[in-house]
Amino acid sequence: MDLQEPIIIRMLHTAEELTAVRDLESLIWSDEDPVPVNHSIAVVKNGGMVIGAFSGVQLIGFQYSFPGFNGSSVYLCSHSMGIHPDFRKMGIGEKLKLRQREEALNMGYRLITWTYDPLETVNGYLNLSKLGGVCTQYIENCYGDMPDILNAGLPSDRFLVEWNIAEETSKRREDFIDNQEVPFLIHVEEDAQGYPVPKAVLLDSEKEANVLYVPIPNQFQTIKSNNLKAALEWRLKTREVFTHYLSKGWMVTALRKSDHPYLHHYVLEKKHT
Repeated sequence: MDLQEPIIIRMLHTAEELTAVRDLESLIWSDEDPVPVNHSIAVVKNGGMVIGAFSGVQLIGFQYSFPGFNGSSVYLCSHSMGIHPDFRKMGIGEKLKLRQREEALNMGYRLITWTYDPLETVNGYLNLSKLGGVCTQYIENCYGDMPDILNAGLPSDRFLVEWNIAEETSKRREDFIDNQEVPFLIHVEEDAQGYPVPKAVLLDSEKEANVLYVPIPNQFQTIKSNNLKAALEWRLKTREVFTHYLSKGWMVTALRKSDHPYLHHYVLEKKHT
């Protein structure tokens, strides 16, 4: 890894460039079934986009999107984004998403949607707290069983993110939230190694507050590697909480870091009517 090279973000079009994307996708997820190059070429030519991040001539990140239609409006479906393991925690994902927003607006899109695992807090912080997306849907086992290194062994539950790119992202109400007592919807204890384990859930707080917190582990893959049973408990307890509150008109608006070494928390707010 050469940290002296500037990171260049640009659109990708050619078969050679998209072959490099396929190879990087395989490396990141240890995936034997990446998106075929002929598919990504067709997407680029028909309203979609593939964006690459480069360090010198090396492709180190990508973002892949295609058009979506819900029966009444067209939007951009942001299917996948990956960063080479040697170049993570450098803000490259945010750069790719901001370029995606710019290109999507130029193409006439107003909305970008995508899914992500709610237990992956790096993605949650970028998607909600930095970009300003919101989640109003929780999809159980969205993609079925997935054999790749990040997803194997657990149901592939996902948040659906909606990013309204036609509006300026408003600042979250951090001061308002900080100045009130906010209920935590999952009681958490620690195991022998000090990792958080979810216990009881709270499903009757919708009348008590306008803001709710859902604790979440900030090192989920480590927990999964050491204790698959505990990882499954996190999946099932968070599923129970999110499906309950989102079905009652709440939305997930941010992921906040905390002073606890192993916990962050999602912010739930009532939808504005």
